[in-house]
Amino acid sequence: MIRKKILVTGGAGFVGSHLCERLLNEGNEVYCLDNFFTGQKQNIVHLLNNPYFELIRHDVINPYLIEVDEIYNLACPASPIHYQYNPIKTIKTSVMGAINMLGLAKRVKAKILQASTSEVYGNPLVHPQPECYWGNVNPIGERSCYDEGKRAAETLFMDYHKQNNVKIKIVRIFNTYGPRMHPNDGRVVSNFIVQALKNEDITVYGEGQQTRSFQYVDDLVEGMIKMMDSLDSFIGPINIGNPDEFTILELAEKVIKLTDSKSKIIYKPLPSDDPMMRKPDIALAKKELDWSPNVKLEEGLIKTIEYFKTII
Repeated sequence: MIRKKILVTGGAGFVGSHLCERLLNEGNEVYCLDNFFTGQKQNIVHLLNNPYFELIRHDVINPYLIEVDEIYNLACPASPIHYQYNPIKTIKTSVMGAINMLGLAKRVKAKILQASTSEVYGNPLVHPQPECYWGNVNPIGERSCYDEGKRAAETLFMDYHKQNNVKIKIVRIFNTYGPRMHPNDGRVVSNFIVQALKNEDITVYGEGQQTRSFQYVDDLVEGMIKMMDSLDSFIGPINIGNPDEFTILELAEKVIKLTDSKSKIIYKPLPSDDPMMRKPDIALAKKELDWSPNVKLEEGLIKTIEYFKTII
């Protein structure tokens, strides 16, 4: 059996650790690269004894040399609390990280996948969001370091592909949740679960009528691997997300019910540039990858709540 050598940047993060685990289980040699700004060693500690797994402490802002067949570029803080903590660092991670990893892919002739985001659509004026929609993004707002960094990374990927024939894949990831989410990442699913398990007030912004579509992490990993394994001629971008749409208030009520919590819902003003709607159009993923999500919200929430019970 020929083992593929695969580099995962941001491999100790929430999504990256699940991806590393899956790639190892499929018989690959996995190099997990992380600077531990938001990644956590505990996410991958169970993989450290595997002889085909290697952990590398490194920041993608600096070039890195390694011989690999495939690169999954996930490195970047992905929750507002973390990416707004140091906005300059965030945009440098997206832009310089993309340049360094694309340079590596070009040198060693590796195929490279960019973990882009639904945030490239900004506060969308089109619903649901298809890949052909260019978005409605504020270039100078609180979230711009992340939104515009990811948009610039997509540009770089396309230009390296056109100019240097680098084999690229671009996936746009919609809200994802599951075990190993950071308890303090400020994302709505982890916030609500932590608050509910502690019987604290659950904070809903605005009237809670903004909508989100939540996909379980295993569905995302499946979609990313299918995209990497798809024909080289299909480069994306492609939406990977769950089109089941829920209001934030519905999510809060569901979490309270599943945790059997005594929490009350309280309301606070909406943060700036918070998108009112978020729902992927996944027709392209169904057609090109034969992919659609399998895990329903309630099923995924139960697994995620069980994980949070072990760490709180």
